[in-house]
Amino acid sequence: MSSSDAKITEAELESDLGPRRVYSTSPSSPSRMPAFASVLAVIAILYFGKEVLLPLAIAVLLTFALAPISSRLRKLGMPRIAAVIVTVVIAFLVLVLFGLVVAGHVAEVAQNLPAYQGNIIAKIRSLQESGTDSGIVRRLTSVVESVGRELSNAEERPVAPGTASRPREPVLVEIFAPSRPIETLTSLIGPLLGPIASLGLIIVVVIFMLLEREELRDRFIRLVGYGDLHRTTEAIQEAGSRVARYLLMQLVVNCAYGVPLALGLWAVGIPNPALWGMLAIVLRFVPYIGPVIATVLPLFLAFAVDPGWSLVLWVGAIFLVLELTSNNVIEPWLYGSRTGLSPLAIIVAAIFWAWLWGPVGLVLSTPLTVCLAVLGRYVPQFEFLEVVFGSDPVLDPKERLYQRLLAGDPDEATDYAEEFLEEDYLEDYYGKVAIPALLLAEKDRRRGVLTAEQMEQVFGTAITLVSNLAEIAEEEEQEEEEEPKETEAAGRPSTPLKEGNGDESELPDGRGKTVFCVGGRGPLDDASAAMLAQILQVQGAEVVAARHSDIPNRRAMSLVPKQSNAIVVCFLNEDSARHATILVRRFKRIYPAIRVGAVLWVENQEERQPPALGGADFVATTLTSAAREALADAPPSLVTPARKIRTRRSSNKTGIAAARSGI
Repeated sequence: MSSSDAKITEAELESDLGPRRVYSTSPSSPSRMPAFASVLAVIAILYFGKEVLLPLAIAVLLTFALAPISSRLRKLGMPRIAAVIVTVVIAFLVLVLFGLVVAGHVAEVAQNLPAYQGNIIAKIRSLQESGTDSGIVRRLTSVVESVGRELSNAEERPVAPGTASRPREPVLVEIFAPSRPIETLTSLIGPLLGPIASLGLIIVVVIFMLLEREELRDRFIRLVGYGDLHRTTEAIQEAGSRVARYLLMQLVVNCAYGVPLALGLWAVGIPNPALWGMLAIVLRFVPYIGPVIATVLPLFLAFAVDPGWSLVLWVGAIFLVLELTSNNVIEPWLYGSRTGLSPLAIIVAAIFWAWLWGPVGLVLSTPLTVCLAVLGRYVPQFEFLEVVFGSDPVLDPKERLYQRLLAGDPDEATDYAEEFLEEDYLEDYYGKVAIPALLLAEKDRRRGVLTAEQMEQVFGTAITLVSNLAEIAEEEEQEEEEEPKETEAAGRPSTPLKEGNGDESELPDGRGKTVFCVGGRGPLDDASAAMLAQILQVQGAEVVAARHSDIPNRRAMSLVPKQSNAIVVCFLNEDSARHATILVRRFKRIYPAIRVGAVLWVENQEERQPPALGGADFVATTLTSAAREALADAPPSLVTPARKIRTRRSSNKTGIAAARSGI
């Protein structure tokens, strides 16, 4: 667009909308410092009170996990106390038995490790000797050994004569005295008292939480959300269901991984296969890091046990098959294992809780973060938690597209569009996402925060997006052409489409028709006209698109094909009815035999009564209605505005002379 056209456009916009005003954010916006201080205070409490809070957190999560089992036993007719006690006893017996079996296998592996020392040394030597390019590994090893010898020689080098010798450092001597049996027993039991006490405390807390689950829920509602029972009840139910579903489904997924792993390792001859299967079940609760550890340990044992390399390859193949099966079959099948957290949030949460509460916090990181995300969804003060940790998009599709248009990134905009078009059609994407995104840009333009350069960038990115979707448009066009052929081949009569059925009906066939689309008065209007043109092409019509800058120079008049069936002028500004009337009349005066209409886009795609434009054959507000009117077979209106006849008035002198001559 030339500079003169830009000046004309800006002048027209200012004449219609008034002078451009720049809006700024109010300085009296509420501060987030209190919420930030509250978060810091909570983190400090969690860190310094972990000795008390960690067992309580474990008890709460176990309560979430065991509550469905207890409820099921109560539905079978078992009393409340009996159901709770049976559930807790069975659960902790399984945990204790699991821990004892793992501890026994670990002790056995530790005793057998010295027997594998020879294989490890032999393989390391073979790696040193078979290094590529004349033994690079061997050269590096020799360099490290020479540096070590040089350092040891420097320490043992004798002192030169004539120099004072260093005083010899005293040697620490530890005196062993025979200990009493009671002291020995105390030294053995002392380190176990803490974990045993914590386990007992957890069991007691879980029992009382299961017994008084409804009472605790009511007290929590009264304390936190008595003023909004509906929202608080939803938050509690969602937190409990999501955590319980995650723990249960993750346990099922891990068992479906660990049991075949133990069987596979037993089949190839790895010692203690049950230990590695059980460790895999536990370690896979730790996000991202646990599966890696569960893989490395059996691989290292295969490296140590077998003098060759076949066992390592077999173990690697087992893990590869199990990972592919678990990720592509089991987890999609058990859809409830999803937590609603983004992958990055899971990693960050694992780092945070590991720093806060150590290894136990690492295991509990995902369930605790799920609870925080639910808190952020229902409590306005903590909405940032849902934004930070949640997996749902925080921007609407139209807002995401507008942000990409502003950034001038058509590639990412195309990726978003292709994701949308996997389930919907191009008409739905343009009508529900693209046109509303352009309406957001038009709002910013009217507020004065979108410059002419930015509008041109939005237009260029939108046109690139439309061209990137041309292949999808061609595929939809081929589908439109194949449907009538399939109907005729099947011997079914094709029912003609009725006009005026609303946006739910299909668009009419556009084959053999020609439509001219043009933007009304800005680059954003031009982009909307290009999108409408592509939808008309999908219906089989021949479409010519032009820009708004072609209208003042009368270029558009020459661009309109003579055989056109309709001319459509697009406006994103609903207040442009006066300008639309002028353009429609101009086109109608030059091409009286062609249907001429205007599209005044609206934000919501619900059909509503459009404003009346003098001389227009049709006025539309949505993409579907605009395409239907442009492809309609209705005849154009032949009503043309009456011209005013101007008469030249004679001057006063001429009139006086004529009067005198008449006398």
